[in-house]
Amino acid sequence: MTAENFTVSGGLIRTFAQAIGDTNPVYYSEKAGSTDVGEVIAPPTFLVTSSHWDPDYPLRWKPGQPWNGSGATDGTVPQRSAGGGTGLHAEQHFTYHRTVKPGDVLTPSPGEGKTWTKEGRRGGTMTFSESVTEWRDSSGELVVTARSVGVQTGKVPTATEAGA
Repeated sequence: MTAENFTVSGGLIRTFAQAIGDTNPVYYSEKAGSTDVGEVIAPPTFLVTSSHWDPDYPLRWKPGQPWNGSGATDGTVPQRSAGGGTGLHAEQHFTYHRTVKPGDVLTPSPGEGKTWTKEGRRGGTMTFSESVTEWRDSSGELVVTARSVGVQTGKVPTATEAGA
């Protein structure tokens, strides 16, 4: 899931760059003008921040609700998916059709990609699922294609299988 519209600002770009420790001057308004690019642009993985504006994003913190990133000790454990396997994020790819800049209002169009399976050594059959999101600007121009791959195992490995 992604936010319905995502407005890019120089402040968000700066905050993201600082959070990941990237000092490239193209991410900072006071320095970007003196670079070859000549203006502020967004870092390559910047669009992942759009999830913070999506109220339905499952990993977003919500007041009063259990959170997967919580260190709270209230004894509440977030519900995991059924089926006995485990899932994880395996890959993320971004194809830029042009740079993302402050002032862009981007609209995502999420869709499904390929699905394939592979036999695993400890978790049984692994099912890979691809999701593809096209991000377009207010004129409808394709700006970024984001491709994410998740994997779900057929079973949870035992402690012996996992090397414990």
